[in-house]
Amino acid sequence: MGKSVAWEMKLALFLVAASVAIYSTKMLLLHNPENTINYLFNSMGFLPISVLLVTVVLNHLLTIRSNQEKMQKLNMVIGTFFAEVGDHLLTVLSDYDENSSVLRNKLIIGDDWGAERFRSASASIDDYPFSVNRDEIDLAELDRFLMQKRDFLLRLLENPVLLENQTFTELLRAVFHLNEELQRRPGFDCLPESDCRHIEGDIDRVYKELVSEWIRYMEYLKNSYPYMFSLALRTNPFDEEASAIVQ
Repeated sequence: MGKSVAWEMKLALFLVAASVAIYSTKMLLLHNPENTINYLFNSMGFLPISVLLVTVVLNHLLTIRSNQEKMQKLNMVIGTFFAEVGDHLLTVLSDYDENSSVLRNKLIIGDDWGAERFRSASASIDDYPFSVNRDEIDLAELDRFLMQKRDFLLRLLENPVLLENQTFTELLRAVFHLNEELQRRPGFDCLPESDCRHIEGDIDRVYKELVSEWIRYMEYLKNSYPYMFSLALRTNPFDEEASAIVQ
């Protein structure tokens, strides 16, 4: 930090000295100090506008560009998550959701979907009763899958761009918590009813966070990467007839 400040001070002194030297040379060679002083005041009058353009307008444009780059990197991470973990979890959890037909009807996304349709889909799931049938779901298989993907999920957490998106961070936190809960059980055959309800609540939380994030990600692909959106449509985890093969 100290070296940075010292370097900036040296640069500032050099630039001021260079400016003084240039104006002094102009007055000595051209012998018109009045014109030089008049030009100097004109330049000083424009200086606040220059500062405004550089520090406010230019800085704002750079901030917008930086935010766009961060969002692109973030959505690349989110896309990788769904390819490796999210799509499979959505398929499994929706299969054990007794009301999944209602949800599927809301989330068969089409090429014609616009911002309003995506907002409507997001709003419609706020009141949806996300719930899986704990008597049917294979907790041991779910535990094995999450453990297989644990290293991948840990690497995602190391990515600093995740700090820019609270919703996706909450999703990862919910997935990790479910993984921890399942890992702490010696088995799943003789769990008491109270513990089964607890695990069911953790699964339902992951289910809801997954669906919400998936809708946001699909809208991003629709607006930014049509070719990736095309594949996402053909592999929609809520479409029982989905196929990556182009018909």
